[in-house]
Amino acid sequence: MSEEDLDAPTAFTKMVGERIRAIRKQRRWSLGELEAQSNNEFKASVVGAYERGERAISVPRLEGLARLLGVPVDQLLPTSTERVSDSRSSSAPVKLRIDVAKLSTFEGAEFKMLERYLRMLQVKRQDFNGKVITVRSDDWRAIAVMLDCEVDQVGERLGELDLLFVPPAAQ
Repeated sequence: MSEEDLDAPTAFTKMVGERIRAIRKQRRWSLGELEAQSNNEFKASVVGAYERGERAISVPRLEGLARLLGVPVDQLLPTSTERVSDSRSSSAPVKLRIDVAKLSTFEGAEFKMLERYLRMLQVKRQDFNGKVITVRSDDWRAIAVMLDCEVDQVGERLGELDLLFVPPAAQ
Protein backbone atom coordinates (compact mmCIF):
# COMPACT_ATOMS: atom_id res chain seq x y z
CA MET A 1 0.00 0.00 0.00
CA SER A 2 1.40 3.39 -0.99
CA GLU A 3 1.38 6.57 1.11
CA GLU A 4 -1.30 7.92 -1.26
CA ASP A 5 -3.53 4.93 -0.40
CA LEU A 6 -3.07 5.65 3.32
CA ASP A 7 -4.32 9.20 2.77
CA ALA A 8 -7.48 8.20 0.86
CA PRO A 9 -10.52 8.56 3.14
CA THR A 10 -12.94 5.67 3.29
CA ALA A 11 -15.99 4.93 5.43
CA PHE A 12 -13.90 2.44 7.42
CA THR A 13 -11.12 5.00 7.94
CA LYS A 14 -13.68 7.48 9.24
CA MET A 15 -15.14 4.92 11.64
CA VAL A 16 -11.65 4.09 12.98
CA GLY A 17 -11.06 7.81 13.44
CA GLU A 18 -14.31 8.20 15.34
CA ARG A 19 -13.29 5.35 17.67
CA ILE A 20 -9.86 6.92 18.25
CA ARG A 21 -11.46 10.28 19.06
CA ALA A 22 -14.05 8.73 21.41
CA ILE A 23 -11.42 6.86 23.40
CA ARG A 24 -9.06 9.86 23.52
CA LYS A 25 -11.92 11.99 24.83
CA GLN A 26 -12.78 9.34 27.43
CA ARG A 27 -9.21 9.79 28.66
CA ARG A 28 -9.97 13.53 28.71
CA TRP A 29 -6.91 14.24 26.60
CA SER A 30 -6.69 17.00 24.05
CA LEU A 31 -4.72 16.25 20.91
CA GLY A 32 -1.84 18.21 22.39
CA GLU A 33 -1.94 16.19 25.59
CA LEU A 34 -1.92 12.96 23.58
CA GLU A 35 1.15 14.21 21.72
CA ALA A 36 2.87 15.03 25.02
CA GLN A 37 1.90 11.68 26.58
CA SER A 38 3.46 9.92 23.59
CA ASN A 39 6.72 11.90 23.90
CA ASN A 40 5.93 13.36 20.46
CA GLU A 41 5.62 9.93 18.80
CA PHE A 42 2.05 10.82 17.77
CA LYS A 43 1.81 14.39 16.46
CA ALA A 44 -1.46 16.15 17.26
CA SER A 45 -2.01 17.12 13.63
CA VAL A 46 -1.59 13.54 12.41
CA VAL A 47 -3.88 12.07 15.08
CA GLY A 48 -6.41 14.79 14.21
CA ALA A 49 -6.25 13.66 10.58
CA TYR A 50 -6.81 10.05 11.70
CA GLU A 51 -9.79 11.14 13.79
CA ARG A 52 -11.37 13.06 10.92
CA GLY A 53 -10.86 10.09 8.60
CA GLU A 54 -8.62 12.16 6.35
CA ARG A 55 -5.73 9.76 6.80
CA ALA A 56 -5.62 6.00 7.34
CA ILE A 57 -3.54 4.62 10.18
CA SER A 58 -1.15 1.72 9.64
CA VAL A 59 -1.44 -1.40 11.79
CA PRO A 60 1.83 -0.77 13.70
CA ARG A 61 0.77 2.83 14.45
CA LEU A 62 -2.69 1.62 15.48
CA GLU A 63 -1.10 -0.83 17.88
CA GLY A 64 1.12 1.89 19.36
CA LEU A 65 -1.81 4.28 19.72
CA ALA A 66 -3.89 1.57 21.43
CA ARG A 67 -1.04 0.92 23.86
CA LEU A 68 -0.74 4.66 24.60
CA LEU A 69 -4.50 4.91 25.19
CA GLY A 70 -4.44 1.78 27.35
CA VAL A 71 -6.95 -0.21 25.31
CA PRO A 72 -6.81 -3.39 23.23
CA VAL A 73 -6.30 -2.72 19.51
CA ASP A 74 -9.77 -4.06 18.69
CA GLN A 75 -11.32 -1.21 20.71
CA LEU A 76 -10.03 1.20 18.06
CA LEU A 77 -11.78 -0.72 15.29
CA PRO A 78 -15.46 -0.34 14.45
CA THR A 79 -17.68 -3.24 15.43
CA SER A 80 -19.15 -5.43 12.72
CA THR A 81 -22.56 -3.89 13.51
CA GLU A 82 -21.22 -0.39 12.85
CA ARG A 83 -19.67 -1.52 9.55
CA VAL A 84 -22.90 -3.19 8.38
CA SER A 85 -25.12 -0.25 9.33
CA ASP A 86 -22.69 2.15 7.65
CA SER A 87 -22.70 0.19 4.39
CA ARG A 88 -26.53 0.08 4.40
CA SER A 89 -26.87 3.81 4.94
CA SER A 90 -23.91 5.15 3.00
CA SER A 91 -26.15 7.73 1.32
CA ALA A 92 -27.79 8.77 4.61
CA PRO A 93 -26.19 11.49 6.70
CA VAL A 94 -24.26 10.28 9.72
CA LYS A 95 -25.10 13.41 11.70
CA LEU A 96 -28.23 15.53 12.02
CA ARG A 97 -28.37 19.08 13.39
CA ILE A 98 -31.43 19.64 15.56
CA ASP A 99 -32.78 23.09 16.40
CA VAL A 100 -33.16 22.71 20.19
CA ALA A 101 -34.44 26.28 20.56
CA LYS A 102 -37.34 25.50 18.21
CA LEU A 103 -37.95 22.15 19.91
CA SER A 104 -38.42 23.92 23.26
CA THR A 105 -41.56 25.59 21.84
CA PHE A 106 -43.25 22.22 21.13
CA GLU A 107 -45.94 20.86 23.45
CA GLY A 108 -46.25 17.20 24.34
CA ALA A 109 -44.49 14.65 26.49
CA GLU A 110 -42.46 13.18 23.62
CA PHE A 111 -41.03 16.59 22.73
CA LYS A 112 -40.20 17.46 26.33
CA MET A 113 -38.48 14.08 26.71
CA LEU A 114 -36.54 14.65 23.48
CA GLU A 115 -35.52 18.12 24.65
CA ARG A 116 -34.26 16.70 27.98
CA TYR A 117 -32.30 14.01 26.11
CA LEU A 118 -30.70 16.57 23.80
CA ARG A 119 -29.86 18.87 26.73
CA MET A 120 -28.22 15.87 28.45
CA LEU A 121 -26.14 15.28 25.30
CA GLN A 122 -25.13 18.94 25.30
CA VAL A 123 -23.91 18.70 28.89
CA LYS A 124 -22.14 15.41 28.20
CA ARG A 125 -20.38 16.91 25.17
CA GLN A 126 -19.84 20.27 26.90
CA ASP A 127 -21.60 21.96 23.99
CA PHE A 128 -23.31 24.92 25.58
CA ASN A 129 -24.49 27.02 22.64
CA GLY A 130 -27.99 25.85 23.58
CA LYS A 131 -29.57 26.46 20.19
CA VAL A 132 -28.45 23.59 17.98
CA ILE A 133 -27.02 20.15 18.66
CA THR A 134 -25.58 17.68 16.22
CA VAL A 135 -26.75 14.15 16.90
CA ARG A 136 -24.82 11.19 15.62
CA SER A 137 -26.24 7.99 14.22
CA ASP A 138 -25.59 6.26 17.56
CA ASP A 139 -28.08 8.72 19.15
CA TRP A 140 -30.82 7.94 16.61
CA ARG A 141 -32.17 4.83 18.36
CA ALA A 142 -33.17 6.77 21.48
CA ILE A 143 -34.63 9.57 19.37
CA ALA A 144 -36.59 7.05 17.29
CA VAL A 145 -38.18 5.67 20.46
CA MET A 146 -39.21 9.15 21.59
CA LEU A 147 -40.62 10.09 18.18
CA ASP A 148 -42.27 6.67 17.69
CA CYS A 149 -40.59 5.95 14.36
CA GLU A 150 -38.01 3.59 12.89
CA VAL A 151 -34.33 4.42 13.38
CA ASP A 152 -33.80 4.99 9.66
CA GLN A 153 -36.74 7.45 9.64
CA VAL A 154 -35.38 9.78 12.34
CA GLY A 155 -34.02 12.36 9.89
CA GLU A 156 -37.21 12.32 7.86
CA ARG A 157 -39.39 12.66 11.00
CA LEU A 158 -37.29 15.57 12.33
CA GLY A 159 -37.59 17.19 8.89
CA GLU A 160 -41.40 16.80 8.94
CA LEU A 161 -41.43 18.51 12.34
CA ASP A 162 -39.21 21.29 10.94
CA LEU A 163 -36.65 20.59 13.67
CA LEU A 164 -33.60 20.14 11.43
CA PHE A 165 -31.36 23.17 11.64
CA VAL A 166 -30.64 24.87 8.33
CA PRO A 167 -27.92 27.57 8.45
CA PRO A 168 -29.28 30.98 7.37
CA ALA A 169 -27.02 31.13 4.28
CA ALA A 170 -28.38 27.78 3.04
CA GLN A 171 -32.07 28.74 3.33
